[in-house]
Amino acid sequence: MTTSTQALSDSATMLRRNLRHMIRYPSMTLMLVGMPVIFLLLFVYVLGGTLGAGLSAPVPGGAVGGRAEYVNYVAPAIILMTVAAAVQGTAISVAMDMTEGIIARFRTMSIARVSVLTGHVIGTLVQTLISLVLVLGVALLVGFRPAASPMQWLATAGVLAAVTFALTWLSVALGQVSKSVETASNLPMPLTLLPFLGSGFVPTDSMPAGLRWFAEYQPFTPIIETLRGLLMDKPIGNNAVIALGWCVVIALGGYLWSKKLFNRESA
Repeated sequence: MTTSTQALSDSATMLRRNLRHMIRYPSMTLMLVGMPVIFLLLFVYVLGGTLGAGLSAPVPGGAVGGRAEYVNYVAPAIILMTVAAAVQGTAISVAMDMTEGIIARFRTMSIARVSVLTGHVIGTLVQTLISLVLVLGVALLVGFRPAASPMQWLATAGVLAAVTFALTWLSVALGQVSKSVETASNLPMPLTLLPFLGSGFVPTDSMPAGLRWFAEYQPFTPIIETLRGLLMDKPIGNNAVIALGWCVVIALGGYLWSKKLFNRESA
């Protein structure tokens, strides 16, 4: 068996292991989905009427502002928050493997090193897909009305896959650097807060100068604007290029950091 064939076979085995964990403990997926859903309901039904009144773009049917428009505005941020919440579970899973000794056992076996981390990454992609379907379903139930064409939906899926892949590798590194499962559950928390400090919930124009500068140049803002433009059939300008650029930087940084940590632990 060639090295690449063994790596693929071992990665598939590790993926099955992670999928079985997901099936045996569905509470983890439900917990990760629960937070974005709660935020969606909170912002739509409690704050949506007031925040939506400040938006000027008309919704289908001719109405301006209000809850109906705000749900279309905030849904992309909630979708991105779902990805951020899902990769938090990755950090927890990796930390559990590192602290419970299973990684040490894997190292004594004749398996490809890359397969251990790859299994976590691909497993997270599957879990995130399930989470996104559930959250999108809730968003549609509360009034989200995307205007995307089939090609725009495909592009949206591609952007979400790139974001998930990038944030997952970052979370794999955060899970390895954590000394406990509790630490691993807290380290990725800023990822779920960044949409609040961007254009996720209110336009950046409404923010004070300093905060506005940060909101416009942090990674999640171009990602949110790309998702919003694709889903609502609006111009996205150069946001897609910037968003994918950030994905490449985060994915590469997370992968190299993860590899360094894993090899260091293996030494």
